[in-house]
Amino acid sequence: MDFQLRAATPGDAADLVRLIGELAEYERLTHLLEVTPELLRRHLFGDRPVAEAMVAEVAATTQNAPRVVGFALYFTNFSTFLGRPGLYLEDLYVEPAQRGRGIGQALLRALAALALERGCGRFEWTVLDWNTPSINFYESMGASVLPDWRICRVTGDALERMARRRGAARWANSSYRLTPTAYASEADQRCKEQPRWRSPTASGSCCSRS
Repeated sequence: MDFQLRAATPGDAADLVRLIGELAEYERLTHLLEVTPELLRRHLFGDRPVAEAMVAEVAATTQNAPRVVGFALYFTNFSTFLGRPGLYLEDLYVEPAQRGRGIGQALLRALAALALERGCGRFEWTVLDWNTPSINFYESMGASVLPDWRICRVTGDALERMARRRGAARWANSSYRLTPTAYASEADQRCKEQPRWRSPTASGSCCSRS
């Protein structure tokens, strides 16, 4: 069977949620799931998108319509040391029955190419320390697993407490105050200036055959 990579559309939101649910089950993190198709449509395809997604789609057959079997969700971050943007891969997942066909490799290579096209200095992501198959796969693709770094996260009630803590400094500049509206406008402009990912050709030269 053939597959192709393409940019996700609002119509893919339900499939993305389905695949995210499968990923959460594999990573034993279903208790953290809050995502819905509506949230994805708002944040990936709304007026102010904050992330993007690429999907892997299996070609239609005489019995079945085309079907989304994998995805990569990613966004832009920034390296202060490099002084350049980076591409951050939030999640990558391929259905178990579709693995071993090069879909995961194709997604990573497409994102690496996009990172270069956008002038990024880094392409990075995280992996659970017990997920040996994924670690081996990423290292085989040329990634370095950084043992000295730890993720710091603030969420839920802890985020509320941090934001409201007494005496918390409010950011201000004597000549310019970056309001949420101003920030969103600047972020929108940066997103518009970045090249969007597109399949190399309309005929699907990024397709692979099993």
